[in-house]
Amino acid sequence: MITGVVTASRQAIIRLTVRGPEGQEQEIDAVIDTGIDGILTLPPSLITTLGLVWRRRGRALLADGSESLFDIYETIVIWDGEPRRIAVDEADIDPLVGMPLLYGYELIVQAIQGGTVIIQPLPQR
Repeated sequence: MITGVVTASRQAIIRLTVRGPEGQEQEIDAVIDTGIDGILTLPPSLITTLGLVWRRRGRALLADGSESLFDIYETIVIWDGEPRRIAVDEADIDPLVGMPLLYGYELIVQAIQGGTVIIQPLPQR
């Protein structure tokens, strides 16, 4: 189970550990964003600090209809206590967790300031 909190700015935040290719780790606070289809979005400064490996370019259609190009890197994130190799989208914003990382889990958010965020695995079918 992963837990977090709802901030005064009404964001559901969880803490994750991200690992670079040489084993260096960084704890980050990431915003849950169910509107993005990327796995995890990190700012360029953190990607550089961790020395993440570039894999390819990506393309996204934004809410305003415009198109954005971005770099995609590879990292390991500790998710529910287990290391998971994932793709990371680069964007000059706060870290975001998207729906692909949440897939197979239940997300519970008490949508009030200081409310609890709980992410727990769904029962196997």
